[in-house]
Amino acid sequence: MSVENVEALGDYIEAAMQPAILRREMVHGELIFVVRRESLLRFLTFLVNDANCDFRQLVDICGVDYPARDERFEVVYNLLSLKHNFRVRVKVTTDERTPVDSVVGIYSAANWFEREVWDLYGVRFNDHPDLRRILTDYGFEGHPLRKDFPLTGFVEVRYDETQKRVVYEPVKLTQEYRNFDFTSPWEGMTAMQLPGDEKAVKPKAGADLQPFEE
Repeated sequence: MSVENVEALGDYIEAAMQPAILRREMVHGELIFVVRRESLLRFLTFLVNDANCDFRQLVDICGVDYPARDERFEVVYNLLSLKHNFRVRVKVTTDERTPVDSVVGIYSAANWFEREVWDLYGVRFNDHPDLRRILTDYGFEGHPLRKDFPLTGFVEVRYDETQKRVVYEPVKLTQEYRNFDFTSPWEGMTAMQLPGDEKAVKPKAGADLQPFEE
């Protein structure tokens, strides 16, 4: 689809759904709408049912975390119209406490996608039929794709031979943190002596090299 046609589609959607739209963008030839969270269902219903849009396929829902923002999370919906052969991206923002309306009633494929966003980012979805973890384990604590989630996690999982079951325990680091220098190996070798270096004899300037003897 040409850029001109994409722009024309953007104009059409914006004219029809202006109160729901916070911002419209074109990034690398892709049409993006940032919409009001409370208007999400109405906006997506329009994109599905309008004959000029016909975005009947939900390709993906994903999350993005911007901790410095008041509403730190973006929920991103990637839609495809097979009939017209073009795509659109829809975004809403939310914080840690405010849920987003589930779109399972519009796109049944959203069920597992929304579960994934909940599992990895902690974004809740109103009226989701089965909002539970999908990628992490049942006893997992926290949401691992948040920017403030510790790299070590909060618990570690192991199989206990005595109890004959999987157990969860607080993370225990078996060694202290180490400091690494990032000197190249050629530079680093000058600061240390390896076994056998004492045998090396540096020839004097202008001297002929002699065969090495033990």
